[in-house]
Amino acid sequence: MVADVTSRLVGGAILATGGWRIGEYIADTWGPELYAPWVFGLTIGGAVVGLVGTPWFTSRIIRNFVDDTNSVSTSRLISSAVGLIVGLIVALLISIPVSRVPGWLGVALPIALSLFFAYVGAMIMSAPSRDIFKRIVPEQEIRDSSLLNGVGTTPHGYSGKILLDTSAIIDGRISGISAAGFLQGTVLIPRFVLDELRHVADSSDTLKRNRGRRGLEILNQLRQESTVRTEVIDIEYKSGMEVDAKLLELAKELHASIMTTDYNLNRVAQIEGILVLNVNELANSVKPVVLPGEDMRLMIVQEGTEVGQGVGFLEDGTMVVVESGNAYVNQDMDVVVTRVLQTAAGSIIFAQPKRS
Repeated sequence: MVADVTSRLVGGAILATGGWRIGEYIADTWGPELYAPWVFGLTIGGAVVGLVGTPWFTSRIIRNFVDDTNSVSTSRLISSAVGLIVGLIVALLISIPVSRVPGWLGVALPIALSLFFAYVGAMIMSAPSRDIFKRIVPEQEIRDSSLLNGVGTTPHGYSGKILLDTSAIIDGRISGISAAGFLQGTVLIPRFVLDELRHVADSSDTLKRNRGRRGLEILNQLRQESTVRTEVIDIEYKSGMEVDAKLLELAKELHASIMTTDYNLNRVAQIEGILVLNVNELANSVKPVVLPGEDMRLMIVQEGTEVGQGVGFLEDGTMVVVESGNAYVNQDMDVVVTRVLQTAAGSIIFAQPKRS
């Protein structure tokens, strides 16, 4: 409340003063008879606009500024500040002769030059390839802890931030993982991932469209939950880069991990030294351990590929191949585990009928 009133008063005072100065300039230029209507009219109008519109305008700028800076490393922010200062120094040197131009150009040109060179300097130095402070000071030592939502960097240099891939969002299991409290840190959703998800949701293919819409619903659930902080970040890369390449580049820049179910992205990220949180590997790791010699009861749902085999499934989807089980299709039977075969796709359990 106090901040809202303060911003209204300050905005109203600034715009009223600006209106007053503009009115005086108009009266001096076009005649003193215009002094009263222009000065009083622009002063009152500026005050009204400032009192009414300042909170909305300032809060929007502050919110966008905070969102943008949260997605940029501290070293890049420092580099941008250095570029801004250098730009102002260049503008100052150029403005010395320009300020001698008579009339309003002598005032407007130095201001315009300062804004232009400050912007250009900040943009040039903010590029990842010109991040000089990243080499001078390690990122984990200068990173602001407020950007990590209270999570410090790990011994391996990871910041506690998790980038979501489109495949992990569409998969849907991330919602349950988050609700169970297994996600720690800050979940980041790059804008280019959202764009890809939106294209999937707008696909003419019914299956793809349903998967995309489910992914959007999952994101809404994540943002509404209080168990994990979720942010959407805007960051630009050169056109033509694939989404996976952008995700890998962003992960290296933010020292973040990637959550995905994409096998190829998983392997490329591991080659490049990026921590990957694979939802499929997590699901396999929490499956109940079955040891040879254990008894179980399951339904045989189909015949196996080999003669005499029957196939059933555990509740978690693990396949159980039962020798001499083809005669019990669509029936429950007691079996004994003989061996467990671990593959890249999961586990396969081999069993045989239990003898009485």
